[in-house]
Amino acid sequence: MKKTLVHPTYFGSIAQFVALSQAEKVCFEVNDNYQKQTYRSRQYIYGANGRLLLNIPVKHNKSNAGKQKYKDIKIEDSFKWQLNHWRSLETAYRTSPFFEYYEDEFIYLYEKPFDFLLDFNFECLKALSECLQLDLDFSQQTTSYQLPEEIDHTKILDVRTLVNAKKEPKFNFSTYEQVFNDKYGFLSNLSALDLLFNEGPNALTYLESQLLELS
Repeated sequence: MKKTLVHPTYFGSIAQFVALSQAEKVCFEVNDNYQKQTYRSRQYIYGANGRLLLNIPVKHNKSNAGKQKYKDIKIEDSFKWQLNHWRSLETAYRTSPFFEYYEDEFIYLYEKPFDFLLDFNFECLKALSECLQLDLDFSQQTTSYQLPEEIDHTKILDVRTLVNAKKEPKFNFSTYEQVFNDKYGFLSNLSALDLLFNEGPNALTYLESQLLELS
């Protein structure tokens, strides 16, 4: 059985959930170094003015920049980012077909304090996976970091590049109805929350039917 190797992220993009939904077995990368401007600490949703970034503030060790382990990164809690993010989600999706149906499954994430980014991201992934009715084993995690060239690609499908929010490939995913379609058209590969709030129980079928092309 081939494993899919993937990063835990802030909910995760649709591309990442396409990979998760089609995986035979999933292993989460937890031994990498933290990098900025990735889906580890951000997600994009469809706001009233188009594509909207929600970014989690983190505490950086300036003397050790670029060498901090992802699992050691702490969330910066000096201002109310959780409240701001939840309000943004409400504003963006309150009129979507399924927001009210699922909101109770997510609101606790924005009310409960979290110290570590990785812990918060795992909670986000668990909550979203349950709503999608996607059965994932979160106990399968890496014990050490391997470079892409060190991986046995006959046994492991490495999709860790899906964590990169910048310079990601253009995915030709099927369109679905979005709240602000009439203003800005279809926006592809947003947070998987966008798909869930708009498609509800059909979201998993959508994910399983998409073709994920990685360069």
